[in-house]
Amino acid sequence: MKVTLLHYTPLPVAAHAIRTCWQSFDKSDKGGPKDQELIDRVGNKYKHASTLEHLVYTFYIQDISRALLQELARHRMASLSVKSTRYTLKELKNAKPFDEEDFEGASKYIVLTGNEMVDRASIKALNELQKVLQAGISNDIAKYCLPECYKTELTWTINARSLQNFLALRSSKSALWEIRDLAFAIFQALPEVHKYLFEEYISHEGASSGHG
Repeated sequence: MKVTLLHYTPLPVAAHAIRTCWQSFDKSDKGGPKDQELIDRVGNKYKHASTLEHLVYTFYIQDISRALLQELARHRMASLSVKSTRYTLKELKNAKPFDEEDFEGASKYIVLTGNEMVDRASIKALNELQKVLQAGISNDIAKYCLPECYKTELTWTINARSLQNFLALRSSKSALWEIRDLAFAIFQALPEVHKYLFEEYISHEGASSGHG
């Protein structure tokens, strides 16, 4: 899994939005400690959280499973642009079949869990999908036998208010292990000056729970 922050809104934009309400622009320090404290106080402590929606983050998320993609789709206030299976399954069609022991080779296409029985079954599914593709069946039909572990990637855009909700839910030890890993990776990818807005929403109990 790889998470890259592509773009983010500077903090002064949220401070400006808050100061618009009271016309207190003269008290701004252009995104300095005073504005940072204002954003935290109004957006978090006073729960005037709509002001945090002016902060928007765009991430490039790579090497996640389609199982995780389904989890992401449950977060309504986010935009997803996902790698198309219709146009990209040819990458698998032209590859060599995978031995059930070839976890390293198969990991180019699937997310492995660390559970040997599950990962062997996933490699079998990968080989079956490849046979379907090589039989000349169209991608639109062949993709119906894609295993949940098949890797994908997306560009993901979300505002700070929704990201707080995402991190609170998905860093929990009760969340799917892969999306927990994603939650921590997203938090780490945030600009350092923005992290204070999200720290209380991260559940560190889920950080080292592992998978399998």
